[in-house]
Amino acid sequence: MNDGRPVAGPALEDVRRHVVETADDLYYARGIQAVGMDELRRASGLSLKRLYTLFPSKEQIVLAVLENRHELWTAGVTAKVGAAGSPTERLLAIYDYLADWFADDSFRGCGFINAFGELGAVSPAVADLAREHKADFQRYVAELVQAAGAPAELAPQLAILAEGAQTTAAIAGNADAAAHARRAAETLIRASS
Repeated sequence: MNDGRPVAGPALEDVRRHVVETADDLYYARGIQAVGMDELRRASGLSLKRLYTLFPSKEQIVLAVLENRHELWTAGVTAKVGAAGSPTERLLAIYDYLADWFADDSFRGCGFINAFGELGAVSPAVADLAREHKADFQRYVAELVQAAGAPAELAPQLAILAEGAQTTAAIAGNADAAAHARRAAETLIRASS
């Protein structure tokens, strides 16, 4: 019998994951500030008391959502890149991943850019996490560029193409930006050889 204290072990992690996934769906579809704790309570099926026991503030839920998005992004990109052959194909696989993501009906842009736009000025923790996510991606692209034997300056150029494609696809509402960014990346890679 539970006396109101948090359940330990896998059950607690399952409940936390459920809250994070539910919050992510709501925040990504409608915006973080548009979704109140009461709506998250209804959608998650948990009481407000239970939500606040798991996450003492809405900001902590937002941070958990972003951490989860970072893990999903990293796993998706690295899987796509890992399936590619040559070093050049590995660099271009980033844009293939973006094309798949942009074609998903639920695509609403980069969750980190969205969160930074909404909360970056008022939540240093959200701003820092968004910056770290972007810096991590840039480091990853730099590793791929180094493995391809290309000049280091190519890495930020390719990362900016990917970032710009995400924003453009979200605003335009179609996946064309991934193909345009991929072609631009091919041109930059050829020019750097």
